[in-house]
Amino acid sequence: MEYGSIEREIHVDATPEVVFEVVSRPEHISRWWSDDASIEPVPGATGELIWGDREQVAPITVVTAEPPRLFAFRWCETGSTSLLVTFELTPAGAGTRIRLTETGFRELGWEAAKLAECHRDHSQGWDTFVPRLGEYVTRLVATP
Repeated sequence: MEYGSIEREIHVDATPEVVFEVVSRPEHISRWWSDDASIEPVPGATGELIWGDREQVAPITVVTAEPPRLFAFRWCETGSTSLLVTFELTPAGAGTRIRLTETGFRELGWEAAKLAECHRDHSQGWDTFVPRLGEYVTRLVATP
C-alpha cells in the first residue's frame, strides 16, 4: 500500500470565507475536531490541539494562511520532520469544496509497521472528522 498521503473531499453549503474560519480558528476547531485548540491563523504561528484533559496534545505550526482559500499546518513532529495538513477551499456553486490532504508519512523515517499503523490511524481519524467538519459548518450557517 502507498502511505504517501491521505486525501478527503467534501462539499458544504457555506462560503469559503466561513469555511476558512472553521478550519483555522480555535473556537471552531474545538467544535468539530479537538476538544480544545490554541492557534492563530498566521504563517509561523505555533499552538496546540488538545484532546481530553490534556491526555493528548499535538503541537502545530501554521505554514500557510491565505483566506479564504488555503490553510495548512504541520503537526506530529518527529525530530526534524512532521506531517503537513492542507485545507484547499474552492467555491463550488453556492458552497465550497473542501479538499483535505495530509502528507509526509514516508518522510517520518519509521519502519514499515509503524508507518502503516500511523497512516491507518490518521486515515480513520479523517474519516470521522471530515464529516464532522461538514456537519458543523451546516449547523453553523443554519443558526440565525
